[in-house]
Amino acid sequence: MEQLGKPVPEYLEKLDKLIREVYAEEQPPVVDLSDTSIAFESKSDEELRKAYYLFRMMNYPWLVKIGSALALWGIRMRLSFVEKLILKTVFPQFVGGRTLRECIPTIEKLWQYGVYSVLDYGVEGKETEEDFNHTMNENLRALEFAARQESVPVVSTKLTGMARFQLLADIQAGKQLTPAEEEEWQNVRKRVDAICHAADRLGVKVFIDAEESWIQDPIDELVNEMMARYNKGKVVVYNTFQMYRRDRLDYLIASHERARKEGWMLGAKLVRGAYMEKERERAAEMGYPDPIHPTKEATDRAYDTGIAYCVEHYEEIASVNASHNARSARLQAELIVRKNLPRRHAHLNFCQLYGMSDHITFNLAKAGFNVAKYVPYGAVRDVIPYLIRRAQENTSVTGDMSRELALIVKEMNRRADMKR
Repeated sequence: MEQLGKPVPEYLEKLDKLIREVYAEEQPPVVDLSDTSIAFESKSDEELRKAYYLFRMMNYPWLVKIGSALALWGIRMRLSFVEKLILKTVFPQFVGGRTLRECIPTIEKLWQYGVYSVLDYGVEGKETEEDFNHTMNENLRALEFAARQESVPVVSTKLTGMARFQLLADIQAGKQLTPAEEEEWQNVRKRVDAICHAADRLGVKVFIDAEESWIQDPIDELVNEMMARYNKGKVVVYNTFQMYRRDRLDYLIASHERARKEGWMLGAKLVRGAYMEKERERAAEMGYPDPIHPTKEATDRAYDTGIAYCVEHYEEIASVNASHNARSARLQAELIVRKNLPRRHAHLNFCQLYGMSDHITFNLAKAGFNVAKYVPYGAVRDVIPYLIRRAQENTSVTGDMSRELALIVKEMNRRADMKR
């Protein structure tokens, strides 16, 4: 049926046909992802109003641009009122808290509605060994915390929180490392291994995020090493596949074939991708082929094929559909039901960011599927880059309401009608 990393075209065509059949079905879906009464059941009228005003402000690109610049400047200048303003507005929408302890109310509230939490220490882009060791230790604390909570099965980590960006870029470019750089890289490997070893010992899983394409190869190499070590007969470590890259569907399938050949299990978190503009700008500037699919439709097709592939091989691949695309979420739900698989099978999961896509998260949870929220935490100054990305994702170039704002308005109108 397949060659190493190169499935025969007929197999991909079979998956493509299956996907088209699911999307063409006219019968009621397995789960209604448009039900805002379930999506926002956990929010009071006051919380919904706060979210409405926040997303309304974020709907304007110029306002987000100015606000982001002022926030960065204010934090750099250590202006306490700026931090207080962030803590009262955008921070509680997208971040669980400044510390693990502060995250507890958020985790408990999500769990009331059958939603798991994935803890994510929101620090990135550090440059010193002291910072890298601090990030490692914080991840180890998060694992200890998660081991005591049924509602927190996973801790997520980002390699640029524990390794210099330029070091990763140099390794990928094939640069000869100096003895000091080689030692630095070995320290990175030790940090990641310490986290994966602790996760294995404590019975917690680890997601390792994907990053820019020009540093991804050493990340993949290191994650594969960890999966080969810790994913024997179970899945502890998950790699992340950014499916907007032209090569990632092939790489996903090749990763599965490698795991099968070497006797370990693949952990695969699928996302569409987070660095499209940066990737395209760099490719144009440096004169190499754009690594990103040329159209959204091509990305969607690769993503959906990846999801279908993981569900087809669910016994050997533990997958996470970490998309905010309702269509792709519905696809996986339908495939699970079609194959008569348990909705809460440990290898079939969904995940969305805290503060976004509640229509997907809570409706899936209500329908009995495994679904989690990514719950980032950290000091305000450390999570500012994360918060800016969330704000930028919810702006509208056309002036139309963002998806999040439209859903909130729909629910506010529904509640108003109920009171009449």
